[in-house]
Amino acid sequence: MTALLDATDTQMATLAGLVASLEAAESTLSSMTAARDGLLAIAGRLAIDIAKQGDHPDKGDHSIRTIAAEIAAVQHVSDRTVERRMMSAGMLVDLFPSVWAAQGAGRISAAHSRVIVDAGAHLVSESDRAAYAAVVLRLAEAESPIRLRALARRVAQRLAPSTMTARHRTARAQRRIWITDGEDGMAALHAHVPAALIHGMFDRLSQMAHALRTENLRAQRDAAREGREFITDDRTVDEIRADLLVDLVLTGAPAGHDTEDGLLGEIDARIEVTVPVTTLMDVGGGADDAPGDGPVPGSEGRDGSTTGRAPAAELDGVVPIDAATARILAGAASGWDRVLTHPIDGRVLAVDRYRPSRRLRRHLRARDQRCRFPGCGVTARKCDLDHNHAASSGGETCESNLASFCRRHHVLKHHSPWHVAQGPGGVLEWTSPTGRTYIDAPPVPNTVTFTSSDGVRAPF
Repeated sequence: MTALLDATDTQMATLAGLVASLEAAESTLSSMTAARDGLLAIAGRLAIDIAKQGDHPDKGDHSIRTIAAEIAAVQHVSDRTVERRMMSAGMLVDLFPSVWAAQGAGRISAAHSRVIVDAGAHLVSESDRAAYAAVVLRLAEAESPIRLRALARRVAQRLAPSTMTARHRTARAQRRIWITDGEDGMAALHAHVPAALIHGMFDRLSQMAHALRTENLRAQRDAAREGREFITDDRTVDEIRADLLVDLVLTGAPAGHDTEDGLLGEIDARIEVTVPVTTLMDVGGGADDAPGDGPVPGSEGRDGSTTGRAPAAELDGVVPIDAATARILAGAASGWDRVLTHPIDGRVLAVDRYRPSRRLRRHLRARDQRCRFPGCGVTARKCDLDHNHAASSGGETCESNLASFCRRHHVLKHHSPWHVAQGPGGVLEWTSPTGRTYIDAPPVPNTVTFTSSDGVRAPF
């Protein structure tokens, strides 16, 4: 431990005061942002009321633009920006009033509210939105926005009036490519296409980039050993990834980067899909000829929702994908991990495979799903496994003494006064330099749990 090692008691007391003050300031900012959203929502309603008085055929569009321009002029921002803010504020205030109230009370931030509204925007009935908000607000008060996003999507999926397959079919019709111009002769290319394709594209580019870096280092060592001159490739992995994408799109193959033996062309994409077996099976008979995407009798979500709809499959435990795509991916996979969860409380029991390898590592990756430092959302497959109680001082290499930390928080644990202890069920208790404690529980698995016919959990 090196960070803050030389801090005096006075300095630590100052730090504790700063943390408390920033906590209060953030709560105040959340309240003020909620107040602004309320005013913007009123402005939007005013525009529509004015339009109705004249029975305008544009249904208030020009009235909204006019009022947005008035607000934008006094705030010195674009009227398009104000119009977007008015629309977002209207959705928050009118469709999710309990979420708006929680933000106004400083219990959640504006970022939490945006996540909740985005994930639940497709819920049609007021009762479904209220049930969704009641569940998600409890999660929002304990999780960061980046972690909340996946949880909110799961809750919304269980209450959705239509299946993930039906919504995905509609969303696919909106796929597109567009450009935004940047500074210094740069621009960004954006692609809005199915998530499985995007994640697969990124993973394949990453594998190619790392393969090139490894090959470059090997050639550099060989040249140094043989006394030959060698031109080093100083590009970062990000730069190589970008160059490969351009190369692939413009030439149809990584011809400008591939090795002599065609190494890059042989690399396949890897993506991680979490899918409950009830979604793979023809259980519930989902709508739109999508078995496995419909309701599952007697099931309920770990998040508290009880409609019984089979959960959508997820990429890296975050991005939902439709059941049809999940079944295609599962059927085409050369091998996949089976995560066994308890049918009542949903906790991860074990991870196995036809040919087991690194069993404990796979189990912990399935349990943790992401970095276990409070608020961090880096996926577990990109994290280090760390002994909570150091192996050098007798800590066991077992499930109850290991957790996934991204490199940033792994280093923080070892080189700062932050301490962590693991309790039953993989629950971590972090203690900060100022003595505050933060609890981080393993995320809810993407699974189905069951109740008895009378709606009561079975007693085992």
